[in-house]
Formats: sequence, structure tokens, C-alpha cells
Amino acid sequence: MGDRNIAGVIGCLIAAAIIVREAQAQPPPGRAARDLVRRVLPGSAFRVEIIPPDQGHDVFEIESSGGELVLRGNNGVAVGSALNWYLKYYCHCHYSLKSRQMRLPNPLPLVAPKVRRVSQDRWRYLLNYCCFGYSLPWYDWADWERLIDWMALNGVNMPLAVTGEEAVWRELLRDLGLSEKQIEDFLAGPPYLPFGWMGCLDGWGGPLAADWIDRRAELQKKILARERELGMTPVLQGFTGHIPLAIRDKFPDAKLQKIRWIEWDTYFLDPLDPLFARIGKSFVEAQTKLFGSDHLYAADTFIEMTPPSSDPQFLDAMGKAISGAMVAADPQAVWVMQGWIFFNNKKFWQPPQAKAFLQSVPDERLLVLDLFCDESPVWNQTESFYGKPWIWCILQNFGNTVQLHGRLPRVNQDLFTAMNDPQRGKLSGIGMIQEGLGYNPAAFDFMTEMAWRSQPVDLGEWIAQYAHRRYGRRLPASEAAWDLLLDSAYSGASRTSSAICARPALPNGALSSEPAHIPSNALKIAQAWEQLLQSSKELGKIDSYQFDLVNVTRQVLSSLSDPLKRRMIAAFQEKDKRTFASASRDFLQLFKDMDELLASREEFLLGKWLEDAKRWGGDENEKRQYEWNARNVLTLWGGRDSSLHDYARKEWSGLIAGFYLPRWRMLIDRMDNSLKENKPFDGEAFQRDVRQWEEDWTHGNESFSSAPSGDPAALARKMYDKYFTRYSWAAVPNLTMGKPASASSVFGSYAPEKAVDGIADDLESSWQADPYPQWLQIDLEKAIPVDCLQVFPYWDGERYYRYTIDGSADGEKWSRLVDWSNNKTPAAPKGDLHIFAPVMIRYIRVNMLYDSANTGVHIVEVRAFAADAEERNSSGE
Repeated sequence: MGDRNIAGVIGCLIAAAIIVREAQAQPPPGRAARDLVRRVLPGSAFRVEIIPPDQGHDVFEIESSGGELVLRGNNGVAVGSALNWYLKYYCHCHYSLKSRQMRLPNPLPLVAPKVRRVSQDRWRYLLNYCCFGYSLPWYDWADWERLIDWMALNGVNMPLAVTGEEAVWRELLRDLGLSEKQIEDFLAGPPYLPFGWMGCLDGWGGPLAADWIDRRAELQKKILARERELGMTPVLQGFTGHIPLAIRDKFPDAKLQKIRWIEWDTYFLDPLDPLFARIGKSFVEAQTKLFGSDHLYAADTFIEMTPPSSDPQFLDAMGKAISGAMVAADPQAVWVMQGWIFFNNKKFWQPPQAKAFLQSVPDERLLVLDLFCDESPVWNQTESFYGKPWIWCILQNFGNTVQLHGRLPRVNQDLFTAMNDPQRGKLSGIGMIQEGLGYNPAAFDFMTEMAWRSQPVDLGEWIAQYAHRRYGRRLPASEAAWDLLLDSAYSGASRTSSAICARPALPNGALSSEPAHIPSNALKIAQAWEQLLQSSKELGKIDSYQFDLVNVTRQVLSSLSDPLKRRMIAAFQEKDKRTFASASRDFLQLFKDMDELLASREEFLLGKWLEDAKRWGGDENEKRQYEWNARNVLTLWGGRDSSLHDYARKEWSGLIAGFYLPRWRMLIDRMDNSLKENKPFDGEAFQRDVRQWEEDWTHGNESFSSAPSGDPAALARKMYDKYFTRYSWAAVPNLTMGKPASASSVFGSYAPEKAVDGIADDLESSWQADPYPQWLQIDLEKAIPVDCLQVFPYWDGERYYRYTIDGSADGEKWSRLVDWSNNKTPAAPKGDLHIFAPVMIRYIRVNMLYDSANTGVHIVEVRAFAADAEERNSSGE
């Protein structure tokens, strides 16, 4: 990646004075760093030393000296990064947000020679505004303390810090003469507050109690004090122009612009109105009085809204007004802006508009966050933001939805490619700007580590090391599991969905004649599930293993919901009452089983979320209001007909059994009545009723467990035994069923057609031949891209088979797809799953070489699965 040294760029970004803090009473860096080490490892004996930065860059060192383990860094974040590196690569421990594996070796491993690492990234950013709504709204100090410690361990030095901003607004609006009622009408409910700070809405979910505002302001002071003492530079709020409409009561001549986000209208001051500069300056002054200043201010006037004018002069004035208001109160102010606007609203932000807006502010007064570099970067479409300093970020998560995903290969390659690109402009750091704290610790671990590396890593080696530290032991099965996860979930898209959390509905027309499809990625995740379970005896009590096992099991079960739903709806459309009854029963049972599984881990409990919300209420009315906020943001989000419904969906215990399952049961009951009465299904009436039911649910107060129950490993095994064997991925379109089959020979009535009849659990329905070797051939009738085969040999718990599988597109040129010529694994009811790179084939030939029990060979079923076209296209294949 070259020297990756952009010190000159950094100098262009921020003068040294900008990072000098306001004089505040803080503990010295050494004490703050030692306190961090003691919180992470109570009773540990590490020596902590503060050293100078390396030419302005953060640096850490690890060394064994004089019988002690020495951690050095230029501040608390650097020392924390040293500790984390030692824990990961010497102690094989893992400290993550969702779970931990902290079994330290005794004695502690020595470090020689000395490790020294320098971060070439001036800024390492963390948090999205939305995260304060989807993960953080109910956090107390204990939660924040753990999060900030995690930030320090992972090198974060630029966190967004907008907790308690409602106190700033209260003071500002009081000073402007607004009434308490007008202030109440402006401030949103807890999970919606960050959307207010971005100017998206007013008042939704409010009003806020005075006690809430006071307590959150005190919490913010603790957050900022801890972040600052560790050497972080928090990003506070800047004035965007967003203002209550009630401002006209005091300033009737105020020139307000009306803008709309989804279903909310809001107002902002015209940048040319002198009141803009006055209020903007007063806002920063009020905030500084309450919380101090670190000179970085986040402001996003049009985050997902279209400005009222595309005139470059207007946009130039808007940029000048936003920055000017900050600078008027703080001469060292730097505006931190999300570059999402240039991705989300490309049609509006054409080069003249984007250039006018960005170039309205001096380079040293603006820093742009390129949010979506793991999917669709903007820097290379805007001439590196027309010369402005910017940060390469991953978004990684929308709505804090619960799913396995991440693009580790793209991050590994594209980040360093950008750093080396001559057109990178003033690239000044990296960041994670996810909408929630997520359920993918591997993605967080990888991204944060890149701040201390200068070139791409060997991902295969990295993921093996990750599995080692994640569980504290090296086991072939767990490493194989993570290799499969890297090749599937962690090379895939950032947003997926399933039928579990979808609002029930019938399709407008008939279902496609094509069978339901589970992507090949899901098959690899299922294989990873199987591999993880093989380590349950050794790892079953380890916290991080339990979390991963439940999360992977959840993902596999979730992927089954769509084909099960499709089977149910197809039976309804065909008026097949018997199949409909069976399919709907299977579909709803999946919900129950997932709910039982997820109840075993606190991270997947609706009850925990609701109880955390209620603890902020000072009386029963406040508790009920905060509970409504907590329920509504997960479900309707807005009003009954909101287009944002289910945006922040969660596969959580309690939410599945208490909301998603009853919602689907409503549809199934209506469908059942339609079949019984032979009457058309009234889709419009159902939609009206289900939306009313959803709204009623948000106002409910039934309790859900906030404490985990059940053994995670045992429940995962239970689900495996039930679903992996029973369905054996039969919901995936099996290309071989009913296709022509031939064989080298046949024993008795065990014809080759029985190996393609779709029946995998009847040993008598099989092809058999004697003696080996023998072959079975299947004609798919056309060449199809295939990337997965599943073979079900005869099983009795002991015998094993050896075989190879060849494929051909024309029957003449053959290629080897599978080589199990040395296999010793006994055949089992689940069959043998083989996944490989997509190959165009029409003919499949299974060459049976050996049976450990006798001279015969026996195949109960052979299945083939098409490669996922969408995945092939996106990867360029």
C-alpha cells in the first residue's frame, strides 16, 4: 500500500490548534490508561507507559521487560489498542460488544521482540446518528462505560457523541422565548431523537419528561469526560438550520423552508436569514456551556431530504451559513458531514450542486464521512469530495437488524486500494458508521484492526486466528466453520430479509412456477452450523461460542422461512387444503422454535430492550410512554401506515412469538377460512386489520422475559436434529428430481430413478448395484450453473462410502467436481453436502468406488442446486 503516510494531508485537514482541548480537569493520560486496563482485566499486572506520538500519529508498543508486560502508547486509546493486540495475538482472547472470551494463559506469554505499530489514520470514527436510536437510546452509564472501553481497545478516537442534546435545545429554545409546550412539541421520543438532530422529524414519540432531559445531560457529561481522558475527540452536534415552526411566534419575519422526510414535514431557516447565524452561534455556545467542546461538529441538513433549491448559489450560501454559525461560536470549529447525501440523492446532487455545497467551506473547516465504502463509495465519483478531507467508512448495518453479514474481502482490498490511489485526495482516516451495534463481531474486529495495518491481510489466516481467539482453542471444526462463514456471510450483502419479520400479505398474482430458492450462501452457512456444533463438547460453556452458535443457528432457520412460506401460499392458491394445513403448521412451528432458541441469550431478548426503556421512566405514565417508543421503533416505526414499518426489525425472542407469529397467524386463519368457505380472500380488509393489530400491539404492556433461559448449545443441537435432517434443504430447488437417470448396472428393483425421486429418508427408495465400482448418471436436460451437490448414500451408522462426482455440459468433456475417494466419514441421514465454484453442467455422474460394509453400493438420493444468479452477477462471474 506504499507508505500510507498522509501527514501532509492531515496538516491540510486540521491545524494543530484544532485538536487542543478546552482546559478541563482530567486525569493524566497514564492514569486514564491504567484505569482502562484495570477495568478490562481486574487484578492484572501490566506496566503502562505513555510515549510521544510518532510524527503526529498514534502509536503503541508491547514488550516484556524486567519480568513485566509493558503496554505503551501516546494516550489511553493507543494503550488500549496495545492491550487488545496482546490479548488477540498472544493470549488468544476476544473482547467484543456482544460476548467475550477472556481466559488468560498462566503465565502470561512473553513478547519479544518488541511490537510497535503506528496508525497512519489520523481519525478512526465510530457511530451513526441512527445508532443512537436503534442501539443506544436506553443505555445507562454502565452500558456506556463498557462501550467506551471497547472503543479504546479498538483504536476509536473520533466517536459521535450526541447523547443529551435535548438539554442543549431546551436551553436554546428557552432563551429564544419559546414556551415549555412548544419545546415539548419539538423534541422527539428517545429512539427518534437522532432523527430530530438530522432534521428529519419533530416531536414524534414525545414529549420528553424534564427528568429524562436532566439525566441524559448528566450521562453525556460522563461519556465525554471518559472519552476525552482516554484521548478521544468526540464529535458533538452542530446547528443544521432545523428549527421548530413555533419560532415564528417570536420571529414572525423568519424565512423558513419546508422540507419533507418520508412522512414528516420539518422546517429550517433560510441560510440568508440573519436569524440563522444568530441561532447557530447560540446553539454552539449553549452546547459548549453544558458539555465543553472538542471543535468537531456534526451537521446534516439534507441527510435524506431534497433541498428546496438546486441553485448552486443557494447551496453555497447554505454551506457558508452552517459552517459560519459554528465558527462564530468556536473559531476552531470543523464541520463533520455525512457524505450519504451524495449517494442517497444522486439525482439532485449533480456535480454543480455537490461542488457548490462542498467548496463553500474552507478545506480545514470541513470533514466528510464517506459512509458506504464497503458497498458503494462516493469519493471516486466526486473527485474525492472536491478536495475536502474525508474518511473511508463502512456502513455495515441498517436498522440494527439481526443478520450475519459483512464484506470482509472488499474491505481488505478496497480500503488499501483507496489509500494508494493517486486520486484519493485528502483521505484522513477510516470509520464504522453502522446504524446499530450489530450482531457481527468479526466485521467490527476486522475493520478496527485495519487502522494498525499498512497492507491487506491473508483473510484465510486472519479468520483462523479469529476463530482461535474467539473460543480460546484451536479446533479443526470451529476453524472450518469460520472459513465457511468467511466464504458466505462475510463476503455478502449488507441487508437481507426473511419472511419471519415481513408484514404478512398474499402476492397479487400466482407464484412463479420456479421453486423457492435459498441462496448458495445459506448452504455454506448451514455447513458452518454443522461444523460449529461439532465443537460443542469442548466449547459449549464459552460465552462467545454460545453467542455465535445461537446466531448461526438463527440465520439458518431464518433462511428456511421463505421457502416454507412459499410452500404454504402455493398450496392455498392451488386450494390444496391438506398441504396448506401441513405447510402452515410447519411455518408457524419454525417461529416457535426460533423464539425458544433465541431466548437462551440476552442479546436476542425483546424483554431486555423493553425493561431497559422502562427504567428511564420516573412514573408509570413515563414508563408506558418509553415502552411505546421501544415497541414502535421496532415495528411500525411511524404511524399505522408508515412506509418504514419493520425497518428496524429484529429476530428476537419475544418479538417473534409475541408479534411476528401472531401477525402471520392472522393471515393463515383468514386463508384457512377462505378455503373452508370457498370464498375469495379479502386482501384489503386483511391489511386494514393487521395494521390496526400492529398499532394496538405497540400500546400493549404484556411482559416478556428479560433474562435468558435454556442451554444455547443444547437448543442449537435440538434445532439441528430437527431441521437439518428433516428438511435437508429440500426447500431449495432440487434440479435432479424426476430427471432421467441411468447406471452402470442395477441390483434387483433398485432402479436409478429411485435416486432422483425426491425421497431421501426411505432407504428402500434407492439405487443399488453390486459389486463396486459402479456409476450413476443424471441428465438435468439442459446445462445449468451448479455450485452444490448433496449425496445420500445408504446409512446404518457405521459404513462409509468412497466416491467421486464428475460433471459435463455436453456428455463428452467431463470435469471432477467432488473427490471423496479417501473418505472415512460414516454415511448419515443428512447426506453429504458438497459446495464448489459454479460450473455449467447438464450431466452428473457419481462414481461409487467403495463400500466399507460389503461389495455393493447404494445411493438413496442425489440432489443438485443451481448457483445463485444474483450473487454471480454481483461478483462479476
